[in-house]
Amino acid sequence: MQTVLHVLQKHAIFKFPASESSLGFIRGLARRTCCGLVISHLDGSSLSRQVLMEVGLYLGPQLETLAMPCSSITETSLLDLLPHLTGLRKLDLNGLDSLFMSGAFLSCEEHRKQVHASLKNLEELNLSDLRYLSDLTFNRLIGCTPKLCSLALAGCHIAFEFDPYRGCAVGLGSSAILSLRNLYRFLQQQAFTLRSLDLSRTCITPESLRSMAQVPHLRLEVLSLRGCKELTDYSIELLCRHHSGLQSLDLSACTELTNRTVLAVAIGLKRLRSLSVAQDWRMTDKGLENLMALSGLENLDLSECLHVGGADLVKGLSSPQPRAQLKSLSFRNCTYIRDESVFSLAQLLGSSLQELDLTSCIYLTDLSVLAIASYLPNLLVLRLGWCKDITDWGLLGMVEPSVQSKEMEDKGPSFTRTFGNMGFFQPPSMPFQGKPRLVTDEDLGAFREQEGASLLALKGLQTLDLSGCTKLTDVSITQVVRFPTLQRLSLSMLPEISNESLVSVAQHCCCLTSLVLSHCSQLSDEGMACALPYLPRLQHLYLACCNSITDRSLTLISRYCKRLRTLDISTCKDITETKVDFLQSHLPYLEKVHYRFEGGSDLILTL
Repeated sequence: MQTVLHVLQKHAIFKFPASESSLGFIRGLARRTCCGLVISHLDGSSLSRQVLMEVGLYLGPQLETLAMPCSSITETSLLDLLPHLTGLRKLDLNGLDSLFMSGAFLSCEEHRKQVHASLKNLEELNLSDLRYLSDLTFNRLIGCTPKLCSLALAGCHIAFEFDPYRGCAVGLGSSAILSLRNLYRFLQQQAFTLRSLDLSRTCITPESLRSMAQVPHLRLEVLSLRGCKELTDYSIELLCRHHSGLQSLDLSACTELTNRTVLAVAIGLKRLRSLSVAQDWRMTDKGLENLMALSGLENLDLSECLHVGGADLVKGLSSPQPRAQLKSLSFRNCTYIRDESVFSLAQLLGSSLQELDLTSCIYLTDLSVLAIASYLPNLLVLRLGWCKDITDWGLLGMVEPSVQSKEMEDKGPSFTRTFGNMGFFQPPSMPFQGKPRLVTDEDLGAFREQEGASLLALKGLQTLDLSGCTKLTDVSITQVVRFPTLQRLSLSMLPEISNESLVSVAQHCCCLTSLVLSHCSQLSDEGMACALPYLPRLQHLYLACCNSITDRSLTLISRYCKRLRTLDISTCKDITETKVDFLQSHLPYLEKVHYRFEGGSDLILTL
């Protein structure tokens, strides 16, 4: 049930569902000087009330963060708890509509005084996805948090220009909606303390953003505008001029933005560390060269920027001037990305890059894998899902012997560690156009003796996604997927792997908490029987469409995977409903089972 999510210098954050067993766990936490809790599935039941009462009684002042996802608690339960939490620094009320539906939340002055006393040092407040949040309820709660530094209102129904209930311009102090005017007043009042604001998935207009950006003395450092589809380049240009101290900016899925926005960011936000323009389909390479001049930039998300090929990133990183030292880079679904760009970027980013997402960059080949293994030794996260031209040879760090490779050696450029150093080269034609030649025992012998860079060079890897790389077989998976620190692995949609790969992965990756094996048709109960004893830490297991998995595997899961929280066994035709029910009584921490009954539709059973 209990799971340590984050271990920080000062405290740990624990996640668990409300249950009988959680009561003893909460009492055990009383020995800690400080901690955080994420308690799910709270409701109006007596058990949930008891859980919250125990939190207040045993943790009280030492509780610093509290979140209650997937819950529906009453105002009374929360008001009984909050006076005990005098040390609270972060409160997450995301999606807790039950608190705000009546409109009476904190309407009693005595309650407001009690909450103010407990939340007077609160720094972060998440009010995202609250359908019934209004000016009145917002003001009552915000009035209790004078030191607020971070506010999230993502997905809230904010009336920026027009009040749909009154049929006129937005007023102030509405009991039905949250208005721009009210939010503007809050920003004026908190201008000296507020540093982070999340307005993602709201209907904020360019005019509204411009007026908010010009609030006197407001100096934001973190701003998220994800999915705000009405925003324009001009509004972002003005934002960059007035908030030059921004360190993190999320503009993903703002589909009207173009390269002008990237140029404005590059010119105006010299302190920027994190930028996301994912799903901004009008973006191209233009402007990315200038972006690389931001020497503090660490995280860049270009996912689904369909016209980005990476050439300007290479130019920018090749500059002799101080340049970005990226730690995280995402090209997810960027189909213009080719081996040339990956090879050059790998060399230029060297030891700084820790996370690389190349999911669905469908034209990448083994050359990219060789470059990654050669030049990115500190990678922690690597996603290569649906790069269908990657083969066993690439993972093994070898070049497939062929007549073509001999001709390439005689007539064209050869593959060396300095190949593509300037980022502008024509890669040799690859001999992988058809089905690759199978790796033999002799080839494996050469692999074990060589000093070349196979995927094994990424010794600290924690997340690896090879989903949909359909040319991979047992040969490479058994030899290369051997990472003692690996926590999350996806091998779904690999039709050529068998129980041999499953057992090898289990034996060599004993720290796995998430394993995705969906649509691996050769896996069976025999493989599960050999593998599961090595995976006691497993929390999420996905076996959808593994048709040789039967009830026997569920028995094995209940025996060896006591920490399991999520299980997907959709369309496993030989698994019975009775055995699914059996899991609930034997896996006390299990939260969700994805299961399709024979002849029925997919069901998600929340236990």
